[in-house]
Amino acid sequence: MTDAHRSSSQTLYLASKSPRRRELLRQIGVPFQIVSVDVPEIHEPGEAPETYVARLAAAKARAGNRAVTLGADTIVVCDERVLEKPVDEADALAMLMQLSGRTHQVMSAVSLYTPARQLTRTSVTEVRFRVLSRAECSAYWRTGEPRDKAGGYAIQGLGAIFVASIQGSYSGVVGLPIEQTWALLKAFGLTWWQGDGG
Repeated sequence: MTDAHRSSSQTLYLASKSPRRRELLRQIGVPFQIVSVDVPEIHEPGEAPETYVARLAAAKARAGNRAVTLGADTIVVCDERVLEKPVDEADALAMLMQLSGRTHQVMSAVSLYTPARQLTRTSVTEVRFRVLSRAECSAYWRTGEPRDKAGGYAIQGLGAIFVASIQGSYSGVVGLPIEQTWALLKAFGLTWWQGDGG
């Protein structure tokens, strides 16, 4: 029996609390179970954003402590500054006003771990916002949607009205880049909707 077929018979664990990542895996027909992890999201001084997001995704996958674990992380970057989840309304409004009328990057990393090896892939997407008013940013905060979102918005939710254009992976902006996820599944011989990983 090949390594690929041995892998495909194992359970894939998703080390994420994000319902959006669950929905994206279900969308492409990947069977999985949830495992809870707690990885500190601390941006080290001088750490490049792509290095940071890849490190977090890999750490989450390892922290799952299962035979086959998928970890992911998403950050928003503007002016070389990493925009995390807002801590309060003032923080969220500052982020949204910084993004207003400008292009920013959304970086999503996905990592697949087994005791034998680990691979990590990263997606970088350019997102441009239309010009926003402070009043609509305040109204958006009151919906509750921005509270747990990197950069203070959700492209798959009410925040979609802020987006003027996107270049790259839409699913990466949502939180799980499908192309990179598929490449990892294929590399490890895991299944998706085709049923046999091939």
